Amino acid sequence: MSPGLTPQARRDWLRLARSEGVGAVTFDQLIRRYAEPGRALEALPDLARRGGRARGPAIPSTDEIEAELAAGEALGAQLICACEASYPQALAALDPPPPVLWARGDIRLLDRSIVAIVGARVASAAGQRFARGLAAELGQAGHVVASGMARGIDGAAHEGSLEHGSIAVLGGGVDDIYPPEHRDLYRRLTEQGCVVAEHPPGRQAQARDFPRRNRIIAGLSRAVVVVEAELRSGSLITARLAAEQGRDVLAVPGSPLDPRARGANDLIRQGAALCEGVEDVLRALDTFDGFRDRERAYAGPPPCVVTDQALVETVAALLSPTPVSRDELVRASGRDAGAVAAALVELAVAGRAELLPGGQAVGA
Repeated sequence: MSPGLTPQARRDWLRLARSEGVGAVTFDQLIRRYAEPGRALEALPDLARRGGRARGPAIPSTDEIEAELAAGEALGAQLICACEASYPQALAALDPPPPVLWARGDIRLLDRSIVAIVGARVASAAGQRFARGLAAELGQAGHVVASGMARGIDGAAHEGSLEHGSIAVLGGGVDDIYPPEHRDLYRRLTEQGCVVAEHPPGRQAQARDFPRRNRIIAGLSRAVVVVEAELRSGSLITARLAAEQGRDVLAVPGSPLDPRARGANDLIRQGAALCEGVEDVLRALDTFDGFRDRERAYAGPPPCVVTDQALVETVAALLSPTPVSRDELVRASGRDAGAVAAALVELAVAGRAELLPGGQAVGA
């Protein structure tokens, strides 16, 4: 990882991350292709045109980026770019990591041993008591607890862990206090813990933002504990993402008569470790052997691949609403992986594809 960016490069990095059609995967591919965020920004209009878009993507103006930086500064928040040494090591190991984070509070907590505790918003009193107690015991054992500051299990986990270290990951901006009754909890988290968010200050969370929020919760953590969750819940998304990222997943069993126990019970049925107390979590953490560095960190420019229009259209025709791996696209197109990856970037910038973590893509 780079030790840092020049002030102008940091502005370019943020501007690229906020550009239309540039998600985490596309951002990662653009930096690999052009090495410098300024060069990638200059290339965006031409990439969109080659991807089949009549007009260029919306790119924030310099004034808009300055306004975001000023808003963060007014909050006392810190911008952390994915190439910087201060970026959390656990998130840096993701492929790809979120390009930027805003953080309020003690950012040193982001590189401690972190365990996520997540669960139902409409949680039982017993579930909240268990989450609060587990969080406190993990803190006493030297671990930081991460959650999403939602009602129910999340709030209980933060309350239990504040004394020893608690991290809240928000779906909106770093100042998006939701639910409103957690305003005092939010204040204490900024004073005693840390609050992080991927989106700009002032942004209110939308439904589509929570899977990205959940990916950060899982990515920061060495293990994820699900206390209560229905079968279709955001907590199970967090657990799935954690498993995909190679993190341990634990679940607290519950009564089969309680719908809030079905998700956790199902996780155990699928192979998640059973959690009846802090000893189960500590046992899982004993096997943790560290986060692996990404195979291709931001380390320098690869050869710039120039695609042809025929390949772009071939790849576009192979995409559908069903996610498909890049390897499948390489096989189906008969072209090499570098050329297919370049074509996918052009389609993403043009708004005709969405690049997903794990080397997959869907048609947009």
